[in-house]
Amino acid sequence: MRPTVHDIAAAAGVSLATVDRVLNQRPGVRRITREKVETAIRQIGYVRDVAAANLAKGRTYPLGFILPASDNSFMHGLNAEIREAMIRSPAERTSIRTVEVAAFDPAALVAALEKLADERPAGIALVAIDAPEVVAAVDKLVAVGIPVVTLVSDLTGSRRHHYAGIDNIAAGRTAARLLGRFLGDAEGEVAVLAGSMLVRDHRERLEGFAALMAQEFPKLSVLPVLEGRDDPELAHMLVADALAKHERVIGVYSLGAGNRGLIRALKAKASCRNLTVVAHELTVHTRAALIDGTIDAILNQNAGHEVRSAIRVLKAKADGLAVIDAQERIRLDIFLKDNLP
Repeated sequence: MRPTVHDIAAAAGVSLATVDRVLNQRPGVRRITREKVETAIRQIGYVRDVAAANLAKGRTYPLGFILPASDNSFMHGLNAEIREAMIRSPAERTSIRTVEVAAFDPAALVAALEKLADERPAGIALVAIDAPEVVAAVDKLVAVGIPVVTLVSDLTGSRRHHYAGIDNIAAGRTAARLLGRFLGDAEGEVAVLAGSMLVRDHRERLEGFAALMAQEFPKLSVLPVLEGRDDPELAHMLVADALAKHERVIGVYSLGAGNRGLIRALKAKASCRNLTVVAHELTVHTRAALIDGTIDAILNQNAGHEVRSAIRVLKAKADGLAVIDAQERIRLDIFLKDNLP
């Protein structure tokens, strides 16, 4: 059986109240008595349930979420999930604050990290930008004992504690296989729309997509990536221009956001060209495009699961507890018009 505080009290010959004072580092215990309790703890192998102790003490975990200020539906959804977590804060003993920074701006992200660090939160979750200055800022937070979780886009060169997001290389490969199988033996070009190559999730999706395309679908040529910065207007302009210039485009892979602009450009070309399209993130707009046939398949990550995972991990790290990897694995869903939730 697991040793309890009653076992400590019996082994040390003290009261439960004294054991409680020692465990919670409160005053009112003589040095020799404190040493007896600590010796008993070591001898019987007592391991403290930190989470239960924090619950008993009514501890609250102040957490910070840093998100890009972006007019795209996925980030709006991520924000909505964080607001839902704020509603659950009393039950989960959290105090959550969100900070929005300019999208794809490493300096703005670093400034937000430094400002949050001054508040000494129990943990910080951020949508990372893969830049040396961001890595340095994250490593500095970890060095002073602040847990850090990257959300949606990782920062693998850093000392961050955990990544709450999908396997993006696998996602890119999955998109390539879907597009290649949909197109069959056709020969032509594939346009790729991304947000920015500054973020690792977009780079890794492109890496996985291009590798599998070259390996298994050599008749399909991948065009240079279009960087729409997750801006629907810019995405619309870039995709419309690419379709006008490249008559051999028969497929499109949208690996980031900006899908509203993509859908507008696709609908404008629908009367003169049949395109096969795979995109990311199930939103109101991509759902409608899937139903009407503008998009053929959607790869989706569950933003709610990512937010809940980030909160669980930050609380565990703040308490020095282990993370259950299987519980925190984020699943990649594939949706066609036939299996929409």
